[in-house]
Amino acid sequence: MSEIKVSPLAPAVFPAVSGVAGVRLATAAAGIRYSGRDDVMLAELPSGSSVAGVFTRSLCTAAPVDWCKHALAASSGRGRAIIVNSGNANAFTGAAGYAAAVHTAESVARTLGAPAHEVLVASTGVIGEDLPVERIDAVLGTLVTGLSAAGPNGWEAAANAIGTTDTFPKGASAPVPGTSAHVAGIAKGSGMIAPDMATMLAFVFTDLAMDAQTAQQCLAASVEKSFNRITVDSDTSTSDTVLLAATGTSGQPATLHMADFEDALDAVTMDLAHQIVRDGEGATKFVAVTVTGAAGDDAAQAIARTVADSPLVKTALAASDANWGRIVAAVGKAGQRADRDRLAIWIGDEQCAAGGVPKSGYREERATEHLLGDDIELRVDVGVGEGEATVWTCDLTHGYIDINAGYRT
Repeated sequence: MSEIKVSPLAPAVFPAVSGVAGVRLATAAAGIRYSGRDDVMLAELPSGSSVAGVFTRSLCTAAPVDWCKHALAASSGRGRAIIVNSGNANAFTGAAGYAAAVHTAESVARTLGAPAHEVLVASTGVIGEDLPVERIDAVLGTLVTGLSAAGPNGWEAAANAIGTTDTFPKGASAPVPGTSAHVAGIAKGSGMIAPDMATMLAFVFTDLAMDAQTAQQCLAASVEKSFNRITVDSDTSTSDTVLLAATGTSGQPATLHMADFEDALDAVTMDLAHQIVRDGEGATKFVAVTVTGAAGDDAAQAIARTVADSPLVKTALAASDANWGRIVAAVGKAGQRADRDRLAIWIGDEQCAAGGVPKSGYREERATEHLLGDDIELRVDVGVGEGEATVWTCDLTHGYIDINAGYRT
């Protein structure tokens, strides 16, 4: 694949991601697909850490997803390590693929002196190619020797190691008010991004103490508000994985700070989700689609997703073309109740339509001026109820074709 330019929506620098007590990170170059870069990441957790997971709803799950579900059940939500490789998804690889995931977990477990079912595995990259586990085995010694407390440099290296078509590493953190604890995480994702979740991996950590059931409830709720509200191209991956690990090393229980923890977790997952959209393959605009007046929140989300996924809407945005008729068409095909004669549409602050007709006094040049920016807001009121939702997406440019047409070459 030819070199990809850094997204114009990328942050200027990698953020100063806070350390999480008890988490140690390392990366190595195994040469699984890429040369001249690290492509394996290992995160070590202290004994007794709780781990929760949310995974793709694809019916063609990758072997590491199947292993993680099994491991979390077998360990009752305990974890000692997370190992991730990029360049090969270990998906659609049959029994051999699952054996490779098990082999990787067992190899890490032996090296760390941990139970195999407390090692979580994730892979991302090309589908349908056998994972060369011997290359991961060959760098395990380097990884374990290189483990060090998670800090800004370690987070950035880890985020780079798990990327595929990503053009920048993604990290975020937030303090938990009233405690010395933090929530911190990294993610990868650029294309094959759609709700349920995306071709994305995300690994989030906190040093608060909590049981696995609580962690699972908190993670599922946070994912629904963040990673499940983004779309780049409407394609859901075989490998989507979000893990939350709670080390408990701060000595402070989450139960005494639950609301603050949930706010910090939401801040981190939302930040990472938005970074994924800002790194959408070929993207030049970050777009928020907000729908109000729907029959319910789920209906509003379905309409917003349909607008956000519409190739006609997305290509118009790429050209800064205020063609709001394409939004009307997307609303109409969403399969949710909408009152045509009460429909209202805004591009930025400029109202384009009201009462099912063009808004009196609408000036297209003001809508176009908004679309010339990097951050775009589209709003639609469908006039049938109180439901509302926002979905985040990006525009669709020829860069998306260039990246995906040559993904394997």
